[in-house]
Amino acid sequence: MKTVVIVKAKDPAPGPSALARQGVREHAADMTIRRVVVAALLGALPVAAIACSSNPSTSSTTTTAPATASTTSLESATWTAVWPTTASSTRYQTPEAAAQGFATDYLHMVNPVISPFQQGDARSGEVPVQPSASGPVTTVLVRKLGPNNSWWVLGAGTAAINLTEPIWDASVSSPVTLKGTSMAFEGTVQTQVREDDTNKPLGEGFVTGGSTGMGRFDGTLAFTKPSARYGAIVLYTTSAENGTVTEAMVIRVRLG
Repeated sequence: MKTVVIVKAKDPAPGPSALARQGVREHAADMTIRRVVVAALLGALPVAAIACSSNPSTSSTTTTAPATASTTSLESATWTAVWPTTASSTRYQTPEAAAQGFATDYLHMVNPVISPFQQGDARSGEVPVQPSASGPVTTVLVRKLGPNNSWWVLGAGTAAINLTEPIWDASVSSPVTLKGTSMAFEGTVQTQVREDDTNKPLGEGFVTGGSTGMGRFDGTLAFTKPSARYGAIVLYTTSAENGTVTEAMVIRVRLG
């Protein structure tokens, strides 16, 4: 039994009418709640306690299979997820496999340590990921989505990076303002704007927060015109020893 803390959170801003069906609202609300849970676990929010079960899974099977629904239908069912891409045929049978793929192929971590899945409800939960056994934890939020009920990544959070602006599902345009608090080597947190189904970021930069403790950052990040409707804001730190990614925060955004 694992005890976590949550506070009530407002639903994210409503999406376009084509996505305003109950299932999509459920996914968006789930992401908001999971972000609150992560923040509370990291000690960022005051509290009311509830119990949440843990149900580890040891399998990490990844499947690559043809889609069983049209691209439009799949996008409508999975728009809340940042990984895998709807354009690819890669789908994950376990939450750990989704977290592994996200950590290595999306965040570009090198040989990350994947901990057992921690279940939140019947369809979602989180997987702790570390760059090494003693490294900082990136909490990867996962959920079953789509016609095949495969596992998708909704985003990620970490104790050392707290992004307060923009918020999840915000509409952003270039340059986007980035505000929050962080702690990193020399205070530097790397930043990216990414769009769906594209490996190369639309824009890259950095913000400077605290170096020995959490400190405020306030910066902007310019990015090129997107071709996709959705994307993500990615903030991450790198190792002072070898430059590899150590931890990250990732939120879903609408690109404009």
